[in-house]
Amino acid sequence: MMNLLNFVDGGVGLGFVVAFACAVVTVLTTKWHGKLTLDGTAGVQKFHTVPTPRVGGVAIMLGLIAACAAADAPLRTLFAPILLAGLPAFLFGVAEDLTKGVSVRTRLLATMASGMLAWAITGVSLSHTGIWGIDQLLAFAPLSVLFTAFAVGGVANAVNIIDGFNGLASGTVAICLAALGVISLNCGDVVLAKMCFAVLVVTLGFFFVNFPFGKLFLGDGGAYLLGFLLAWIAVMIPARNLSVSPWAPLLACAYPIFETLFTIARRLWTRSDPGQPDSHHLHSLVKVAIALRWFPNLRADLRNSSVSPFSWAIAALPACLAISFPDMPVTLGLSFVLSFAVYLCFYWYLASVKRSLALAVPAAAANEEMDADNLSMTA
Repeated sequence: MMNLLNFVDGGVGLGFVVAFACAVVTVLTTKWHGKLTLDGTAGVQKFHTVPTPRVGGVAIMLGLIAACAAADAPLRTLFAPILLAGLPAFLFGVAEDLTKGVSVRTRLLATMASGMLAWAITGVSLSHTGIWGIDQLLAFAPLSVLFTAFAVGGVANAVNIIDGFNGLASGTVAICLAALGVISLNCGDVVLAKMCFAVLVVTLGFFFVNFPFGKLFLGDGGAYLLGFLLAWIAVMIPARNLSVSPWAPLLACAYPIFETLFTIARRLWTRSDPGQPDSHHLHSLVKVAIALRWFPNLRADLRNSSVSPFSWAIAALPACLAISFPDMPVTLGLSFVLSFAVYLCFYWYLASVKRSLALAVPAAAANEEMDADNLSMTA
């Protein structure tokens, strides 16, 4: 395997510096743009205690542009069209960050439009899944393009769903990108591997400002941009490398997909509004069942950050399995089922702990004063 240090060239390093510097400047200049960019503390999915800028996606985009501009010719030729295609997803996400008025449907359509644009520029789409019947349908080009756009929009939205705590979404994306980069490298696609690691390193430029102290949030612009890039790289790997099963990149990106599929099923089961946020995601349960119980003396921002490593572990399992069996579709399918089972078991455990805590609170409240975190947790 080629030494990974070869990927940290001037372009990648410049991208990291630009993303990190822009993130720091955004934090330091909050008083000038805060009226537009601050994310308030009120809301069912709000766990931070201080209004915080939510435009970290801008720093990431500027870092990506810098990395692309300074990259070698083969990487720039691959990278630049994908960044261009990601503009609808990014811009509509940033519009939501600034106005708080762009609907979920509109943002989903924007990410699907990015998928369509990427196909129009590159000619790449999902044409095989290894599933009989579906592959016959995907042989029809319009269906293949629509399926690809829908899949890209779904993954981008999935990254936005898990964006709930410091470092959670960006750390998860970094894990997924690392897996996709290793898969690409192992099958000899050096240029695509370089693109994976370039996006990863630029994401880290934001990550080090976001985690653990939460000085800047990813925002919808960042989540949809990274989600689109992650999804499109996952599409390109099997299209450029026929030895790689389409299930390998799917498994590498499995955790956000698990969260989305389970959220849809859960809301259908409970007849909840699919467009409304709630506090029943896996990461929300980790906050209640683990962070508040195990780390009660941590200050609020660090306690919020303590949620992310548990979710990263759930993301790392399928990512490692994808690296191990990229050309074995049956094993990859079984690995997907196994990883989803681990996710569900962990979710069930956390939910049972939360229920136990909720039952214990009334009795405890009769004898002693509960702290503010626990009261809000069980409200």
